[in-house]
Amino acid sequence: MKITLDQFKAMIPTNREAEEWYDIAKVMFHDYEITTTNRIAGFMAQCAHESNDFKTLEENLNYSADSLLRVFGKRYFKSKAHAQEYHRQPEKIANYVYMDKNRSKRGALGNVIDGDGWRFRGKGIKQLTGRNNVEQFAKSIDMTAEQASEYLETKKGAFHSACWFWETNNIAKYADNDDIVGMSKKINGGTIGLDDRKDRYAKSQAILSGQVTTTTPIKSSSMVILKKGSRGPEVVKMQKSLGITADGIFGIGTTAVLKNWQRANGLTPDGVAGPATFAKLYR
Repeated sequence: MKITLDQFKAMIPTNREAEEWYDIAKVMFHDYEITTTNRIAGFMAQCAHESNDFKTLEENLNYSADSLLRVFGKRYFKSKAHAQEYHRQPEKIANYVYMDKNRSKRGALGNVIDGDGWRFRGKGIKQLTGRNNVEQFAKSIDMTAEQASEYLETKKGAFHSACWFWETNNIAKYADNDDIVGMSKKINGGTIGLDDRKDRYAKSQAILSGQVTTTTPIKSSSMVILKKGSRGPEVVKMQKSLGITADGIFGIGTTAVLKNWQRANGLTPDGVAGPATFAKLYR
């Protein structure tokens, strides 16, 4: 099947540059055989979740000292003073926690040259990470890893890398079987944000099958995703509903409270607030 511009826009409703993305998508979908309702819906649901409607194309590593201790633990940061040396310094953080010499063998990313941690941080609508992954993608398009890393920062490269990852990991078989959990595990390595992924998948299928009109895109508010690192009025609104200090910053404390609330309300306790969480929270 062919996806129309209106359908594409409806699946990333908060993106103001959907037409530019669509021109890339319609070619890539054909080249990578993402051409059925399930495959298109699965790809769009997963990648739109990972990149916040294709708006976040680089990993956010702007961690505070406290967050570094909680996220990476004492294996990386032995004390508050040690973590403070990296406070709010994304490049320095990446070049420490993402270098192979500082990681377990199992978690090696292939980052062995100085600067690789930052150079090969998560990029693209799939958030491709590490020299090893980027190098494999680079070989498929006749580029060096360094060239591919820069390519990932462009719209075409961001989309291209996601299609390559989809094909390389045979994610189409999960989409063909309507297996949203299988897709999520391949894309994310787990099931973080599963409720939102499911919601996006169902909406995308409805859009593609004509059950949802595309003349009026799905309201942006229904597709807002909040997670650790998010800031602003939507976070304030959520925090007030949770009954905690509403400072507009989605940090470790807010994540912990949200997970407990989700667990108590029969939702996946992943600490990510999407449509399913908001539907119950603002009820």
